[in-house]
Amino acid sequence: MTRTVYLNGDWVDETEARVSIFDRGFLFADAIYEVTAVVGGKLVDYAGHAARLKRSLAALDIPMPVSEEALLTLHREIVARNALSDGGVYLQISRGAEDRDFLYSDALRPTFVMFTQARAVLDNPKWKTGIFVVTMPEGRWVNRQIKTVQLLYSSLAKMEAKRQGADDVLFTEDGVITEAGSSNAHIVTKDGTLVTRALSNALLHGITRASILDLARAAQIRVEERGFTVDEAKNAAEVFLTSASAFVMPVVAIDGQPVGNGKPGPLTARIRDLYIEDRLANAI
Repeated sequence: MTRTVYLNGDWVDETEARVSIFDRGFLFADAIYEVTAVVGGKLVDYAGHAARLKRSLAALDIPMPVSEEALLTLHREIVARNALSDGGVYLQISRGAEDRDFLYSDALRPTFVMFTQARAVLDNPKWKTGIFVVTMPEGRWVNRQIKTVQLLYSSLAKMEAKRQGADDVLFTEDGVITEAGSSNAHIVTKDGTLVTRALSNALLHGITRASILDLARAAQIRVEERGFTVDEAKNAAEVFLTSASAFVMPVVAIDGQPVGNGKPGPLTARIRDLYIEDRLANAI
């Protein structure tokens, strides 16, 4: 069964969707994307993703192709058209298409696409086992706070991690961890403090990251926003990653060295439970 996708105002079968070879998203990675989780047919943390989409588009001076109200309607409609119960909605907006040139016209019409991906969001087997990660030097562009489709370095790094028998990668820069291949990184110190890097252009301003920090503070969990080194992570009580697709994912080994007792930690599980309970209650 094929999916129905959204393309520039039209609903079409995925096999019929076509984007110009001159689209700047294809030629220059001149595009923004967002992914919103869907559980029980409802959108999780939607407001945060919609707000970040606006910020990313503004940073690249790409006009928003639809109103805020229409954007929410499109998300709900694509979920309904594809009878999506659990999974995610992928959205991508490029600057548009014109003959290849580094300079671009201010009159370009953005290319706007959406599609769904089905998956068992609340039945992730890795939550029980945890994942293995390896460290690699940071090699992405400096404006990582903008959610662009420039994901080649992350893709290559994840493939190298897989070749090494790991599940993901932690990027390092100037002696500290920036983030993982496609998610934010956090540690729990031996005194129970949740530590995550402060927001800057060095890392994506994760929506799940922001949510779990709010929930942790409300639950009286100590939170520090600061950089942390690879050695701090390897010697932490717990390490976990956050993203819209995996929510809160425990890390049980870094570069072959076990984290804590080598098993998913209790605070990681508690934070994930808090996130799921709160965000599902407020899903739209």
